[in-house]
Amino acid sequence: MTEIIEKLKNLFKPINKNSDGYHTFDELYEHRIALFIALMHHTSPKDHRIWKSEFNSDGNKLDGWFVAGIDDKITYHLPMKYWKSLFVSEILDKGLWDGHKSSDVIERLLKLN
Repeated sequence: MTEIIEKLKNLFKPINKNSDGYHTFDELYEHRIALFIALMHHTSPKDHRIWKSEFNSDGNKLDGWFVAGIDDKITYHLPMKYWKSLFVSEILDKGLWDGHKSSDVIERLLKLN
């Protein structure tokens, strides 16, 4: 009975604490943020527009978050605690967005030169 109760508890714990046995969702999200920041720092501003903004393309702001991107093709919301860590060529009044979805970003990341 105790084993069943433990399994049920694991089903209902917050998703950010769930693990695949190696990493929690929180850890994987931190990895994604660090990798995107590294990618932006290594992407040439001669070839791509590298930017960040406190405001989305529609002018709205998410408390505790900012948006960053490569051109208007690859964008992510990042926690504000990373604002100072992200050195970019432009700080925009509003973010750029071409209407892409998450699946578009994955495809574009794989094709980015």
